[in-house]
Amino acid sequence: MSATPHQPTVTEREARQVAEAAREQDWRKPSFAKELFLGRFRLDLIHPHPMPPDEDAQRGEEFLAKLRDFCETKVDGALIEREARIPDEVITGLKEIGALGMKIDTKYGGLGLTQVYYNKALALAGSASPAIGVLLSAHQSIGVPQPLKLFGTQEQRDQFLPRCARTDISAFLLTEPDVGSDPARLATTAIPEGDDYVLDGVKLWTTNGVVADLLVVMARVPKSEGHKGGITAFVVETNSSGITVENRNAFMGLRGIENGVTRFHQVRVPAANRIGPEGAGLKIALTTLNTGRLSLPASCVAAGKWCLKIAREWSAAREQWGKPVAHHEAVGAKISFIAATTFALEAVLDLSSQMADEDRNDIRIEGALAKLYASEMAWLMADELVQIRGGRGFETAESLAARGERAIPAEQILRDLRINRIFEGSTEIMHLLIAREAVDAHLSVAGDLIDPEKSLSDKAKAGAGAGLFYAKWLPKLVAGAGQLPGAYGDFHPDGHVDLSGHLRFVERTARKLARSTFYAMSRWQGRMETKQGFLGRIVDIGAELFAMSAACVRAELLRTTEDHGREAYQLADVFCRQARIRVDELFGRLWTNTDDLDGRVVRGVLSGTYEWLEHGIIDPSGEGPWIADATPGPSKHDNLHRPIR
Repeated sequence: MSATPHQPTVTEREARQVAEAAREQDWRKPSFAKELFLGRFRLDLIHPHPMPPDEDAQRGEEFLAKLRDFCETKVDGALIEREARIPDEVITGLKEIGALGMKIDTKYGGLGLTQVYYNKALALAGSASPAIGVLLSAHQSIGVPQPLKLFGTQEQRDQFLPRCARTDISAFLLTEPDVGSDPARLATTAIPEGDDYVLDGVKLWTTNGVVADLLVVMARVPKSEGHKGGITAFVVETNSSGITVENRNAFMGLRGIENGVTRFHQVRVPAANRIGPEGAGLKIALTTLNTGRLSLPASCVAAGKWCLKIAREWSAAREQWGKPVAHHEAVGAKISFIAATTFALEAVLDLSSQMADEDRNDIRIEGALAKLYASEMAWLMADELVQIRGGRGFETAESLAARGERAIPAEQILRDLRINRIFEGSTEIMHLLIAREAVDAHLSVAGDLIDPEKSLSDKAKAGAGAGLFYAKWLPKLVAGAGQLPGAYGDFHPDGHVDLSGHLRFVERTARKLARSTFYAMSRWQGRMETKQGFLGRIVDIGAELFAMSAACVRAELLRTTEDHGREAYQLADVFCRQARIRVDELFGRLWTNTDDLDGRVVRGVLSGTYEWLEHGIIDPSGEGPWIADATPGPSKHDNLHRPIR
């Protein structure tokens, strides 16, 4: 589709440059995952497992108890699913117990919870109703509070954070009808005019946007005298003149979320509401998401726990061929996968969250890996639960109840989880984002060598620097602790399953992963960025290694601090064995795959070569454009904005 007249037209290279300029360029703190991709297994960065201070844990547990009571007595998840709306009184109740201010500092009226306990609260609320989990997460993880915490002025924090903590719901508006993961084409504009900016444009999929009081809006400021320009972030009052919520969108899952289409027409926003300098909008968004993405793994962990509970109870009660279905190997394997994977996802989430709280490590890769891995694995677990339940898994909870059986919403959780593979960066985009960070060290020393726009002198200088780097780095990939039989002996305590072998596998495999990445860069050089299949598998291997590491470290933590150490070791062992099989398969597919053939077929599909294959069906799709018109101008719709007071 060609760009509309008001929309910037950019080349692929220009789009990449915009994305590159927005990412954090420096690594001021150590990163476990970054080191892992470089072939260095820095167990010391995550073990012993970091722990929250006692006072933080006490405050968190007290709120979890209050939230649990509220969810058990005031939230009817089936009603929310049936009516596709969270009742106003439920949202009001959440405000009253302080749920809107979980991550906001106490000096602004918030609860000041740590990332660890914020995620536990999201998991708890989301298990009562996924729509509530999304409401709270969109408000605090990416809405107004987090960007202001990281980049706002003191005046902005004083003005907006007390409102966000108790009364005002916020939303984050970046996506547009024809702009998703390519923000270089952002069409919404913010024109400087005196002490204000004037916003024009249309935003799509505005989670919380239908009921929000405050918005974080990304808009393009034109470059002009006195204005640097670029994509810029603003706090916008939703009751401002010229804002219209034109549609409340409906989805296959998460039916209670307040997600819509919002139009801005000549909306005046005070310059004092700009977050950070002009042109810093994408950097603010990406930095916010470093920890904001951890809310999705929280919902995935909750889903895994529920899938395990239902699988356990149902598989013990349902008999086939003279015994409970759980004792049939085909079903038992699914239950084992759900149990082991839930343990690992919680390990990844808690470790990443605690590292975010301590702020000793750079967790941009860890947070992204947690989102990617959890969203994919939770979907698989829910799918397996539906299979275990059989026909009952495909039947709605309402229908089950109507004929006298327990109302188990297995098909609903499958629908609700599906969006997590798309929300806040699709799996495909996360692969590319993580891959870019994973190869950052290589591009830092050798990037000019493969940049076609660099001069020969620049390439020669880069070649000299790269030679020094690789002369020191490559020999370290030959041997390591993973080849020493007694390495990581702390993870083989008396009377417990041996996890040390899994950590030795992680160490060896991290070096193998780094060698594979280096070989690919040497082979494809400047074309490396187009090898998305290869890069995706590299990232998936890294995700498995990260999850294995987290699972082992969590098992050791539980052994030394809880009552379930032996069982935790067993779950970690099973998970690592399952993960090792997946890793071996991914390595095989690095070099043995159909990527080139797939590309040939795609070109044939798009050119119509295989159009005959589509004959013999009726397309039930309705008429209309593929992408809705988003031309700026006054709205022709009723305003569906519904503030909750």
